[in-house]
Amino acid sequence: MVDGGSADRSAELAGPLADQVLAAPRGRASQMNAGAAAARGDILLFLHADTCLPEGAAGLVAQAMAGGHRWGRFDVRIEGKSVWLPLVAALMNLRSRLTGIATGDQAVFVARESFVAVGGFPDIPLMEDIELSRRLRRIGRPACLAARVTTSGRRWETHGVWRTILRMWWLRLRYFLGADPWRLAADYGYAPRES
Repeated sequence: MVDGGSADRSAELAGPLADQVLAAPRGRASQMNAGAAAARGDILLFLHADTCLPEGAAGLVAQAMAGGHRWGRFDVRIEGKSVWLPLVAALMNLRSRLTGIATGDQAVFVARESFVAVGGFPDIPLMEDIELSRRLRRIGRPACLAARVTTSGRRWETHGVWRTILRMWWLRLRYFLGADPWRLAADYGYAPRES
């Protein structure tokens, strides 16, 4: 577990539950790169704090990698009360299968050597998962595992399902058209990292 300077006792609470608790500068890319550097395995799996792996996940990842894939992701199920969340998840999974782009909610896994070869997560505050996927696609298509991780629907329910979808599409479109990720992060509501 890599803590990015949270003030809610996350590191302390995670201590008894994690093999190792690290501190890194706040930001998903920074924190995941720190975790990758400290990990000892040949396969890295990046799991957001609000996402749970399915039963037997380690075996499924090992099987995909043994089948020749260098990276991959799981399908996602979004937990929440909105009747629209299953549709959102189905569209995320379909989009990922068609484009070869994986998002952090899908528990991306990658061979360490491939992760290193593409330079890890870029040090940007938003779209780090999209950019990593773009780089990894040059190595090969992802393994798209049908087993589902379960992630929180809190963001969609707090801000509205359709509003959140439109906002994310707009941010991604701007990113693909060359917008500055720091500006996109500010528009998304991320506060800048303190130096």
